[in-house]
Amino acid sequence: MKLRETILSDEILIAPGAHDALSAKIVEIMGFKLVYMTGFGVSASMNGMPDVGLISFEEMLWMLRRIVNAVNIPVIADADTGYGNAINVIRTVKEYIRAGAAGLHIEDQVFPKRCGHVEGKEIIPCEEMVGKILAAIDTRNSLNRDFLIIARTDALNVEGLEKTLERLDLYAEAGADMLFVDGIKTVEEAEYFGKNARKPLVYNMGGLAPKLSITEIRKLGNYKLVILPTYMLRVAVDAMRKLLERIRREGVQVVKSPEIMDSKTFYEFIGFPKIKELEEKYLPPQTIRKKYSNL
Repeated sequence: MKLRETILSDEILIAPGAHDALSAKIVEIMGFKLVYMTGFGVSASMNGMPDVGLISFEEMLWMLRRIVNAVNIPVIADADTGYGNAINVIRTVKEYIRAGAAGLHIEDQVFPKRCGHVEGKEIIPCEEMVGKILAAIDTRNSLNRDFLIIARTDALNVEGLEKTLERLDLYAEAGADMLFVDGIKTVEEAEYFGKNARKPLVYNMGGLAPKLSITEIRKLGNYKLVILPTYMLRVAVDAMRKLLERIRREGVQVVKSPEIMDSKTFYEFIGFPKIKELEEKYLPPQTIRKKYSNL
């Protein structure tokens, strides 16, 4: 079943957020059907900076290509504001499709944007965002009609519930495949959009959004995609901090701790057996013996 067909079915997809190729590979290995490339995570992992518009289009595209190449499941990618006006959106959609993404979301913030749950956001006029969506749809239709266009609005904490729903209606009319309200803080807000939006919705489990089960999200209305943007990155950061604290406190012998994945297991996870298999098929035997003699 294609991603578009799945979105329109009764199934709710869960897309853990990947910030690089390795985290995306873990998502696939653990059996998920979809991976979400998080702009917040890419900004933090690539540049060590917060998600306030400091990551560029080229940096996001660079990471997208690597994530797509690392997995065999669809990738939905954050595309921020489309990196400019409607003309910039045309290029963004083209390059994301060429990179192999299955879809993207663009938002109605001004540039530089802010993370969805951070205060001080500003939004562009509805008419400007509609133009961006139309540009995205036309570009998509000329290249790959299966590519999903998700329209995100950050209007909730700027204009309130009713004005945000009006934006969703306009974005749906413009042709967006899915809608995405960021900055939701209560179950009541989530349910308001779930029951009233005209297109399938994205539920962002990040930030201050209520942390709900799939059963609970299903009861809210027409939510079809749940994204978990930075959970894997936050777990990784916490684990690395704890390891380094122990090394500083107890010494380097900590690296022998059983909870740390051993080198052999990690080599297997990262794909050494497959590489060795290919080398045995294509390289001279003496080259292989020399390369693996110290492993």
